[in-house]
Amino acid sequence: MPSPVAQSPPKAEEAEVVTHQAETTIEVGGSESDTGYESEWASSVSTSVSSSVRDYTFENGRRYHKYSEGRYLFPNDESEQEREDMKHAMVLNLCGGRLHYAPLDNPQSVLDIGTGTGIWAIDFGDEYPSASVLGVDLSPIQPSWVPPNVKFMVDDAESPWIYPTNNFDFIHLRHLASSLKDTPALVNKAMANLKPGGWIEMQELYFVLSSDDDSIPETHAFSMWLTFVRQGLETFGVDLLSPAKTQDRLKDAGFENVTERIFKVPIGTWPKNQTLAKVGLYGQAMCVDGLQGNSMKTFTKGLGWTAEEVEVFLVGVRDSFKDRKVHSYLTFRVCYGQKPVGGV
Repeated sequence: MPSPVAQSPPKAEEAEVVTHQAETTIEVGGSESDTGYESEWASSVSTSVSSSVRDYTFENGRRYHKYSEGRYLFPNDESEQEREDMKHAMVLNLCGGRLHYAPLDNPQSVLDIGTGTGIWAIDFGDEYPSASVLGVDLSPIQPSWVPPNVKFMVDDAESPWIYPTNNFDFIHLRHLASSLKDTPALVNKAMANLKPGGWIEMQELYFVLSSDDDSIPETHAFSMWLTFVRQGLETFGVDLLSPAKTQDRLKDAGFENVTERIFKVPIGTWPKNQTLAKVGLYGQAMCVDGLQGNSMKTFTKGLGWTAEEVEVFLVGVRDSFKDRKVHSYLTFRVCYGQKPVGGV
């Protein structure tokens, strides 16, 4: 059962460009015009998906999770769910349709931390029908019609884990840099709960705006917005730049065969390469659609802005995406490592 937003993978020659482009310059196009896990151990101790965890809080017109309230600062309403699924489509196109890079060998037990809408877990369950896939998240927003080998559970990954040690063949985390407060502790939990020889893979956007041609003005509003977001999240104990440290953290935890791949995510349709232009279309939409939801709590509670000040500032940020002379990109970092076969 493929994802509803998953697009056909890029053509072979275009995928080759995308998956090896981290250290290359992206060529600019010629035009500047717009173009519950049902095992006994889990069901007995996990939080049940009852009315209490389905309660939500509302603020500034957006809906937020209630379970472990305040742990995640961003909305979980339908608009945000659509944006998360769009990010999944963006990553699939960027990575040539690949769901993971860790060299898995017939995985049987898989954990997807921060599963969100469950779209990655569902796709993985389709690709590996013999695997049991458990997706966990703070919000019970996943669909009920899923492959029979995929289950979802409400849980806080930064609380003590309830899973047996040496249990999983693969642990997957994606898009969690904006919410994790203690990544090293989470990595250590993953080490304890992976089977010997099992793999962890962390996939994160790195929210620093770059360009290959120095086309980003010093006063670029979106770049300024990213700086404010990083500063706001710091007041909540979140390091948005933590993906740059993932490789070292996996090694420090004892993982072997640690590998990192870095991809450029264009913001806008300026690349000449058609696949990258499509990725850039997703990337820009992801940023624009997420501005209000990603700003409100971060700016008002973290930086002391008023909601009105946030909205006024966002007008200029939205306008900055219209400048086709700016050839900017974020990076997407994929880092994976293996638990020693002999255990730790």
